[in-house]
Amino acid sequence: MQTRTFWDMRSPFSRNRKGVEKPDPVARPRPERQTYIVGDVHGRIDLLERLLDRIDTHIGQVEANSPDLVFVGNYIDHGQNSAETLQRLLSLTQEFPENVICLLGNHERMLLDFLADPALRGARWLRDGANATLRSFGVDVPAEFGPETYENLATAMRSAMSSNVIDWIDARPMTWHSRNLWAVHAAADPQHPMTAQSSRVLLWGHPEFDVIARNDGIWIAHGHKCVVAPVAANGRISLNTRAWETHRLSAAAISPEGDIDLFSTDG
Repeated sequence: MQTRTFWDMRSPFSRNRKGVEKPDPVARPRPERQTYIVGDVHGRIDLLERLLDRIDTHIGQVEANSPDLVFVGNYIDHGQNSAETLQRLLSLTQEFPENVICLLGNHERMLLDFLADPALRGARWLRDGANATLRSFGVDVPAEFGPETYENLATAMRSAMSSNVIDWIDARPMTWHSRNLWAVHAAADPQHPMTAQSSRVLLWGHPEFDVIARNDGIWIAHGHKCVVAPVAANGRISLNTRAWETHRLSAAAISPEGDIDLFSTDG
């Protein structure tokens, strides 16, 4: 599949922000520069490429200068092209290290845990979409499983993935922020500051995240929990539209003035 950059760095744009009224920072997310945040990809490289095209177009329309592109994790499992998706995102972070941020998702965490302790962690990962990831790396999935089976699968995956891909996944951060806009994979505890969140909450969620509003003016963009369509309300931007099943990958474009554009690309 032919790949492309998500914006043309040879044609920098400028935007005149003089005279723009500044809204209450508590009411809107206000990143330092134009920001694009993408929901859970889950191995759908086809949808990812189409969404990058949409983002390219939007960048041109708003004349954004050096925008940030943030992915909230869950690049693998369920969809058929997990290997290609990881390589595409790895390449983007290498080509644009100051602008492209890929967070760790719970599915990447399960993969790393599986590689570290196959017998203990293998069953959980295999129950949650891992078969598609194994096959995308050319690893055969047996019909029956035992302790030795998980060990053999882990050995095959380490060889197929290569150390640079594994190291890249392991180095993914769990949060990103710009002013009062934060991105995480799953959720944050609304009663704790963002600098004091546990990795479990960031990766797996929190029961009060959707029901209790934060009082610090922070907006949180996230994936993990499924929504029918992307939504931005009450300090939360939800972007996981279950791309691998609905054929819909979603993103949010957030301007420094606090404008939010939500869009999806259907397969």
